[in-house]
Amino acid sequence: MKQIIRSADKMEAMGATLVENLSTPAVIYLHGDLGAGKTTLVRGALRQLGHKGLVKSPTFTLVETYSLDSLEAYHFDLYRISDPEELDYIGIREFCSGSNICFIEWPDLGKPLVPKATMEISIEYAPEGRQLSIVNHSL
Repeated sequence: MKQIIRSADKMEAMGATLVENLSTPAVIYLHGDLGAGKTTLVRGALRQLGHKGLVKSPTFTLVETYSLDSLEAYHFDLYRISDPEELDYIGIREFCSGSNICFIEWPDLGKPLVPKATMEISIEYAPEGRQLSIVNHSL
């Protein structure tokens, strides 16, 4: 599925829509250049799941954790890892199991140690805003 997103509010709304009927565990890969809107999409998803606080990019922390009513959500940014084995040390496979949701930015930098995606989202710059391409591997 491809869709043009014209504003940050619409990107958040798309994030909310993506998780409405999501089965867990879920691993969502987020592809896109810096500033493309990956964290904005995650913010909308987390708000849909009940998170009320801030949602910040995990660029410098590697992972942000969100404890929600019925699950844990983890937002990873692998842009700054130097070796995929770092993910083994932090236990990424355990994070992305059970009834958890993992959003993983820059997943290619963590291969082969990142868990298999249940959904992949690519965000590209377009003249009208951003173009989202979504592949759901769980269907």
